[in-house]
Order: sequence, then C-alpha cells, then structure tokens
Amino acid sequence: MRRRQWLAGEARADGVDRRTLLRLLTAAGVLGTPAAAGLLAPGRASAQAPAAHPPAFGSPRADSPVSGIVKPLPAEWFVPRGTNAEMRWDALRDADGRAVTGRHIPVERFFVRNHTSTPLIDPDRWRLRLFGSGLRGAPPADRAVEFDLDDLRALPATRIGALIECAGNGRSYFTSQQGRTVPGTPWTLGGIGSAQWRGVRLAEVLRRAGLTRGAVDVLPAGLDPEFVAGGVGFGRVRRPLPVAKALDDVLVAYEMNGEPLTPDHGAPVRLVVPGWIGIASIKWVGSIEVADQPLYSPWNTDFYRLFGPDYPADGSAPVTTQVVKCAFELARDAVLAAGRSHRLHGRSWSGAAPVRRVEVSTDGGRRWLPAELRDEPRADNWTRWSIDWRPERPGPYELRARATDRRGNTQPEVAVFNREGYLFDAVVVHPVTVA
Repeated sequence: MRRRQWLAGEARADGVDRRTLLRLLTAAGVLGTPAAAGLLAPGRASAQAPAAHPPAFGSPRADSPVSGIVKPLPAEWFVPRGTNAEMRWDALRDADGRAVTGRHIPVERFFVRNHTSTPLIDPDRWRLRLFGSGLRGAPPADRAVEFDLDDLRALPATRIGALIECAGNGRSYFTSQQGRTVPGTPWTLGGIGSAQWRGVRLAEVLRRAGLTRGAVDVLPAGLDPEFVAGGVGFGRVRRPLPVAKALDDVLVAYEMNGEPLTPDHGAPVRLVVPGWIGIASIKWVGSIEVADQPLYSPWNTDFYRLFGPDYPADGSAPVTTQVVKCAFELARDAVLAAGRSHRLHGRSWSGAAPVRRVEVSTDGGRRWLPAELRDEPRADNWTRWSIDWRPERPGPYELRARATDRRGNTQPEVAVFNREGYLFDAVVVHPVTVA
C-alpha cells in the first residue's frame, strides 16, 4: 500500500536513495513508463535530508567494553555483539538457581541495541520538536511546537510494563539450526528486556501539539550519530508510525524502572511501542514529524522488511508486531546432576497476544509437558514459567520450550527464512549435559 501511495505521489520518501527507488519501481512494474520518468526527475527521487535536530551534547566513554556503549558490561551479564550487548539468560539466576530479577530486568542488566553509539545529551538543553502537515496550521520545520523535559513531566503521567526486543533476536538460529547464512548481529535470545516505563502517552503530546484529523503518519527521529553502512549514509535512526498506533499505546518515556533514563537506554527521552519490534521504540528522540501523507525512511524500506523465497519479490510490508518465543533461564551446555530433581525456569512472550500455554520437552521434542505459568499473561510483556525435571541417565539432552498465545500462534519447528534474519520464531534447541 505504501509503495502504491508513493508511486502515486501521495507519500514522501525521507532518505530513501536512488537504488531503493529503482528496486521498488522495478517491483511495481513501472520502469520505462511516464510515471517512472516523473518520479526519477531531479529532486523527486533523491534522498531528502532529515529535518534538523538539536545537537547531541557529548560522546560515550572510550573505555567501554563495547565501543559506543557507556555503562559497564560485566562478562557474567552480557555477550558483546559489535555495537550491541546481549543479555545472558543464565544471569537471571544465581548458582543455586534462585531468581536475581523479577519480571522486569534491572537497568544495569538490560541489553543494549545501538545502530551507532550512545550519545550523551544534556537534559536541560534537550527539546522535543513536533512539526508537519498533520498539525493545525501545518507549520513548517522552523515553526515547530517544542516541549522540554519539564513540559513533559507536567503532563499526565502513565506507567506501563513492556518489552523491548530487537527484530533480529534469535537470528543466529537461522544458521545454527536451519543452515541458512544471514547477515547482522548474531543474537541468540538475549536481544530483549522488560522494564517498567513512565512517561506521557504520545497521544497526549500529539493532542497538545495540535494533531489534525488528516494526520496519517508520525516520524520520530533519534539524536544518535548518523548511521552509515556499505559506504551509504542513511541519516539518524527514524521510522514512521501510523497514527492509529501512535494514538493507541505508545509512550514518550523519561523513566525506566523508577529512575530517569540512562544514556544507553535513550536518555533523556525515548519512545516505547508495546508489541512492536524494537526499532519502533526510537531512543534519544529529538523530533517527531506529523504528516498528512504516508512517510518512508530507510528503516521501513531498506531495513526491517522481509525478503526471501516465501515473500513477494519486492519484499513484505514493513515489519511491526513481534512473534512468539521462549527462552530458558539456563546456560546453553549447562551440566546438571543425574538422579535428582531440577526446577527449570524460563520466559515466553508474543507481541500479538498474551501467552496461553507453554510446553517443555526434555527428550528432543518427542514428548511435551505443560509448564506452570507464574505470571498473569499480558500481551505487552513476557510470562515466567517453571517445570520440574528429574533426569536419571547421564548423557547429552536437548531441551525445548514452545509457547502458544491467545490468538493461536504457536512456535513452529522451522522458521520461515528471510534474508536479514528477522523474527525467528521456531522452537530453539537448548543442549545440556547430565552427569
């Protein structure tokens, strides 16, 4: 739909380069037509510069274990992954199997997903700027409506518990379990975290800024350094949201687990978009364009769409909702004692609906037993579960867990392949040894 709107001149492509435009035109079958000639005219197909942003005030520490991340990353809590830091699931339990966190992950243990590096922004100088044709009076960028941090704190506050999960969480299993090579950060299942967020609903901010009935999309943009890949500059991270989602449950957050946001997690202000892939929850947000036409950015054209033999030739629609998954709170290749009972723990989640049931197999998937759910399932958060297991014979075992949500989505044995490795939802094989 967005492609058709763009080709009809009803959508603007912010930062989409000529290569992407040509690919979309080819997929639409309009190359060589008068419409294509018009779209490729100077100024129409070129990437538009992103709107100006307030400056980022400072740079991350040079001595961080991962370049561009500010907070300490103890090896017992994190696995470094390029510019990112993956949470270790076994770190959620101590040596005696006792939980060291509740439903929410402490800030110091929360995973980090950066496209570039963490900016250090002065909260006293920070401003959130809203502008665009979807606001009353259609102010241009230089006539924006601005909020500072005190303005946001003066608005009605909302608290929500919600997951943030990278779209590529579980990506490495496309290779290790299914033999398909994919690019990108080789996450196992630790590109996720749950927190309690406090802030003001985006709907309230938009209303105060003068949202019109004709508004279609909003485009939040971050203040992190510009993203460059393959020699191509894509600008600062930004991704459109349809107004329907923006007015539903999106939070403009300034606190995480009862404290002000820290730099690695979006300080001073970020978005939290429950149920959707993590890229939608823009960190260090500095501006929001509100438009009366559909919007594009590289993060819903070049990135975060599904391409592969099981998808249309020109790719899927932009990815939004997260899929159903399970993870054990146990190290891979853990060694467990034979002839004694073990309490296995884990967490399951789905962006589409609350988890309905979790089943566990300790014999490689031949027999499945129900796990005990320990939380009231919610669509925007994970559900903790437990099950007892008493292995009698030493040797290697393959544990598996699978979840089903209230819409009937169940983890399959094999995930549908896509070339970027997004949305891996298959049952994950978890090897352990009994000694």
